Amino acid sequence: MSNLPSWDPIWERIFSTQEWGKYPPEQVIRFVARNFYKAPDRKQVKLLDLGGGTGACTWFMAREGFDVSSIDGQRRQCGSRASDWPARTLSQTFGLGNFTQLPWPDQHFDGVIDNGSLFSNRFGQCQRAVAEVWRVLKQDGRFLSCSMTNESWGYGLGVKVEHNTFRDIPVGPFQNRGLILLMDRPQIDELFSIFAEVSVEKATWTTDNMQHRMDWWLVEARKAS
Repeated sequence: MSNLPSWDPIWERIFSTQEWGKYPPEQVIRFVARNFYKAPDRKQVKLLDLGGGTGACTWFMAREGFDVSSIDGQRRQCGSRASDWPARTLSQTFGLGNFTQLPWPDQHFDGVIDNGSLFSNRFGQCQRAVAEVWRVLKQDGRFLSCSMTNESWGYGLGVKVEHNTFRDIPVGPFQNRGLILLMDRPQIDELFSIFAEVSVEKATWTTDNMQHRMDWWLVEARKAS
């Protein structure tokens, strides 16, 4: 189990065939602004985009002047768009890799962003990934993690792999998205128990004229100083 990649190869095809994900979501902007905008020198603030995907969050943090690194399991990860960015933002480190074995030393980052990347993994892999995030965060470092809840459209559909985890969901936003983990609150509490301070919120919206509901866990965690 420990050697499994912390990403589903299906996302390689998704990123290469769909034109979306150019801009970061509001929760990422708020998190970065609230925790790091007041830094005297933003170039000294090291941030990690965990699962860079299309590069929206990496682009935003780099544009705001931070020292940004990004890691993803797909070849078409955020570095593929770097040529379109202003030259002054190109101080980032892009890399292919496994979330469960981050290639950075202990206490390296001031903040880490997970914008919907962990929930494409089994829960055990998420536990190892979060432990790695804790390791690479500095004392008092901050972590934002956004994942879908078990109240989202698609829960219980497709092939059940393990608790709250499904593959081949046949309808909705998770259709053709491979493995999907839709965590409940006890799993969230267990996953982030390694952190000294955890704040859990939800973002909810509906689709198809309010026929279906989508739910995000928005978790902010702080490593003890």
